Amino acid sequence: MAMGTLWQLQFDCFPAEAGQRVLVSLKTIPDGVLSLNQSLVVSNKQSAPEFQYTWKPAERAIEVSVLDSPNITVRLCHQLALECEELRQPFHQQAEVSIHQPAQLPYELLLPCLCIEASYNHQDGLRNKVCPFKDQQEAYGPDLWSSTWFQDYSSIDKAEMVMSLNGRCPLHPNVSLCWKESAAPEATCQDIPNSTVSGSNQEYIFEEVDVHPQLCFKFSFTKGSHIECPHRIDPAWNVSLSVKFLQLHLHFHSRIPGASFSSAVCQWLSPSQCELEPPVYTVAHPEGLGPGDLDLILPQRVLRSCVLVWRSDVHFAGKQLLCLDVSHKRWGLLALGLVLGLLVVAILLVRWGLCRLQRDTPSKHHSRPILLIYSSDSEEHKQLVCAFAALLRSALGCPVLLDLWELNLVGRLGILPWMYAQREHVGREQGQVLLLWSAGSTRAYGLWQGKAKAGSGPVPEPHDLFGAAMACLQGELWDTPGTVRQSDWVIAYFSKRCGQRDIPRALRFLPRYRLPQQLPGLVRVLQGPSSSTPSWLRASSKALVCRLLKAERKGGLQSHPYQPWRTTTGRPCSTCSSQTAQAKLHLSSSC
Repeated sequence: MAMGTLWQLQFDCFPAEAGQRVLVSLKTIPDGVLSLNQSLVVSNKQSAPEFQYTWKPAERAIEVSVLDSPNITVRLCHQLALECEELRQPFHQQAEVSIHQPAQLPYELLLPCLCIEASYNHQDGLRNKVCPFKDQQEAYGPDLWSSTWFQDYSSIDKAEMVMSLNGRCPLHPNVSLCWKESAAPEATCQDIPNSTVSGSNQEYIFEEVDVHPQLCFKFSFTKGSHIECPHRIDPAWNVSLSVKFLQLHLHFHSRIPGASFSSAVCQWLSPSQCELEPPVYTVAHPEGLGPGDLDLILPQRVLRSCVLVWRSDVHFAGKQLLCLDVSHKRWGLLALGLVLGLLVVAILLVRWGLCRLQRDTPSKHHSRPILLIYSSDSEEHKQLVCAFAALLRSALGCPVLLDLWELNLVGRLGILPWMYAQREHVGREQGQVLLLWSAGSTRAYGLWQGKAKAGSGPVPEPHDLFGAAMACLQGELWDTPGTVRQSDWVIAYFSKRCGQRDIPRALRFLPRYRLPQQLPGLVRVLQGPSSSTPSWLRASSKALVCRLLKAERKGGLQSHPYQPWRTTTGRPCSTCSSQTAQAKLHLSSSC
């Protein structure tokens, strides 16, 4: 007490008009330490001080001066709702201004809420406040966002992105999501359509989101914007790209139960724009299984393009761009040394290759669609179906209708409407329905007829592709009791997967083809008597089955229908390696 006043009490501002009485009461807990009761009548004879200011951006300061008024005290502050909050040290300072002596007030950050406040030196004088940067574009730049604190509450388990902000200036920005191409600060952030949300208490929440370090918040305020990405978020899934057996393989590793992923071809329109092209290919974890690995096989034509990959079971997700690395520098030196020696050979082979390609490739004008039906034996079997469908499409130049390539459409329509719509399209275009039979198909056929023993294995879905196809086939084959008419259905089976006896007796009157031995006959049925089988197609189909069998042996799996295995991959086995190499060589030259 002997040293004078050692403390100062500051209360939030409230408006007071001239002539009003203001009462201030103060007491401490416990009682008796300090007590204060004072009143004040607001004067009605006061005027606010007038001043001039000059902004000096190079010195990051504001100079304040007066012309003919008494001395005043000035300071810089940040204007909030009612109160003008003082700047933090060392920028919190008050300076006296006279006619002969202006004051220069330094500031730390140029903000729209930065104001100059002036008052007379006598007690309870009115204050005058000017905020010169409220409408200045320079005040909405980097300083504004560096003065804002962002707190991230995003959760991968909840598929939810949450960000709250607290700044020196009151902000109410528009918030949306964007996908940042890389972690570099200068990388562009592509806007996610229809992802704008309104905040509550400066907190912004996005639900059903693929929480990813590259999926970021975009805060837009006035004419400026700021990108803020999730903090300390490890990706919940990743994908790798490779070429295996003349097809593009996407390998997903995910720790999200029930997640699904999609991919599509991407064609470059400009150095910074890559447009998605249909169709969209989708793969998903089987229901009831936890996280794990997934494989998605894309057809051969994708090898000439980049692909976009994204998580498709959420509302908001960024699309990752993946391209094959063809800059094999080590091969470049070898190619440079051989180019002169191969120049003469290449000229001779061009003419021969063009003739062979014209002979092996049928005219697309006369191509007929093929609807491919199969039973869901395993994930490995689905890979075989996808690969075989891609080979048929590449070799015959005809559209192959496969539910695994149209999962988005199947999801919207349902498997039964999709199946009957494709069957009607095939009939209208004079195409063929190819029933790819396997050992699992035999059991699925028994379950469909209700002849399988109870408890002998898991029961398939009541409305799956195979069951819908059998119902459609039965309706077409028997228009009236006891009468069987001709149909455009055909059965094919791989000799390494099952035998002719595995086909039910009721279906043995349909054309049946053993693969790869009877592949030429199957091609003539699918595309007409004048069609020819490319020389590499038989070796490729045989190598596909060989690779599948090796994958099953490697994983210790038994061929059992409707078993939700985790996908395994492997190279073609040794007995098929030479044929596989020939097939690869031919496809590469054709491409």
